[in-house]
Amino acid sequence: MTSAVHTDSASDRLEASGLDLPELRDNPYYVHHRTVGSSIHISGQLPYRDGELLGQGIVGRDVELETARELARHAVLNALAAAVQAVGDLDRVRIVQMLVFVASTPDFGLQSRVANAASELLIEVLGENGRHARTAIGVAGLPLNSPVEIQMVCTAV
Repeated sequence: MTSAVHTDSASDRLEASGLDLPELRDNPYYVHHRTVGSSIHISGQLPYRDGELLGQGIVGRDVELETARELARHAVLNALAAAVQAVGDLDRVRIVQMLVFVASTPDFGLQSRVANAASELLIEVLGENGRHARTAIGVAGLPLNSPVEIQMVCTAV
């Protein structure tokens, strides 16, 4: 039996997972991506869907681990949407590095479990092109009191 990762396009795998890439709204203060040489730097993305921030609060106090993981999946979908803006097609996106910020209590310590949800989605959709270097860090707070923010560097293949 052939794995779907090897037979379907990234767009097919995204659709099969019941997900789609959101449309990113323009922002007057920054761009969603900037290309420098062969690298595409994706601005930090929050867990927005249809213009609505899906959660607020501090993980380990106001936000449960599983909720934070779901928010990380939404944030990485927004980052993927920015990458597609830059390269034109989901099948051309290769993730180089992902930085996951988790607004969390000082004793939380499970930032990597939150980040794993985003990493899992990238690998599920992009296959080997979704494997990446990664950093997950806890921070005192994020814009709009979001529990999660994701920044990426990618390249076109």
